[in-house]
Amino acid sequence: MAKKNGEVSENEKDEVIEKIMYGYSTETSQLEEENKILKQTLEHMKQELKKFQNPPFMVSEVKESLGDNYIIRLNNGNEFCVSCAANIEALSPGDTVLVEQKNLTIVKKINSSSVFNVEKFVIIEKPTINWNDVGGLGKQALEIQEVIELPLKKPELFKKIGIQPPKGILLYGPPGTGKTLLAKAVASSTNSTFIEVVGSELVQKFIGEGAKLIKEIFQLAKARAPSIIFIDEIDALAAKRIELGTSGEREVQRTFMQFLAELDGFKPLDNVKVVGCTNRKDILDSAILRPGRLDRLIHVPIPNAEGIKQIFKIHTSRMKLNKVDVDSLVKKMDGMSGAEIKAVCTEAGYFAIRANRNTISKKDFDSAVKKVLSSEKQEGKDFMGMFG
Repeated sequence: MAKKNGEVSENEKDEVIEKIMYGYSTETSQLEEENKILKQTLEHMKQELKKFQNPPFMVSEVKESLGDNYIIRLNNGNEFCVSCAANIEALSPGDTVLVEQKNLTIVKKINSSSVFNVEKFVIIEKPTINWNDVGGLGKQALEIQEVIELPLKKPELFKKIGIQPPKGILLYGPPGTGKTLLAKAVASSTNSTFIEVVGSELVQKFIGEGAKLIKEIFQLAKARAPSIIFIDEIDALAAKRIELGTSGEREVQRTFMQFLAELDGFKPLDNVKVVGCTNRKDILDSAILRPGRLDRLIHVPIPNAEGIKQIFKIHTSRMKLNKVDVDSLVKKMDGMSGAEIKAVCTEAGYFAIRANRNTISKKDFDSAVKKVLSSEKQEGKDFMGMFG
């Protein structure tokens, strides 16, 4: 039957209806997908809001077990007897735990044994310096080899004889005489981990931090054994104790007592040795020098003429010298430390570089000696000027 003008067939109506329904279904799917994404976003925001509303946990250390309760120590040094959540495994003294802030209830044990905060304060290395790099200190090197190297390499000898080697040594003497060099050389010869720390770094700002740092240093040394703990400027930590003082001085004493406790706490034949270094032996507390602690004292003096010659040859071994009278030069460097002799060699090299030469002459060394000596005098004047 023919269609009249302006009339729409049944098929066309059906097509229009199908298109409208398809459009509605597509919009419904899109709205459902958007609704799903909005719900997920809302749930995520609720979780984030919950995180901001929950108070943070505090980190503390378990000091002692008292049945179902534990004594914990916070970072500020305060100790509390607290309870523990039911799902926490058995805890031991020294464990690190998380506690909630209100009641200090232990909620979780965390494993921090493999992370040493002390690594931020110390220098850890495997030195490559050997005994041939040490000049003018033959007697001192022999003593260190007997006290440090021999027990680490052949502990069975001491067991057979029935004696206990020293736990540590003290190197004392003027600055720049090779104390650190000796410690690195013995660490290299025994393939030990060299843990270097400055005494002043051990005295921390907050109560209890210095003592904790000492404890972690010895834990680190035992974990990296064989190892040598080298404490430079030990007089900053182990100076003679006084009766009264500021809170800072009391904190130094607490840190010092922890250091003595750690020294007393490990066996002499353990693969950990302690080497202290100072320019001021006269101000050290007698407690650290008694037998069983740093009981071997080794003086590292300014080198004599033969020592100066040995040190000079070590530092000029890779330099091209042109008619240099070593003996006369040694006399001019009399009274210099090993570090100053090295400075002379470096300055002589600079004089040759400025003159565009590959060889170093006697004149270069003479000028270098004068420069190093003049800088010493100027430093002395500046030091005295500080006191008027």
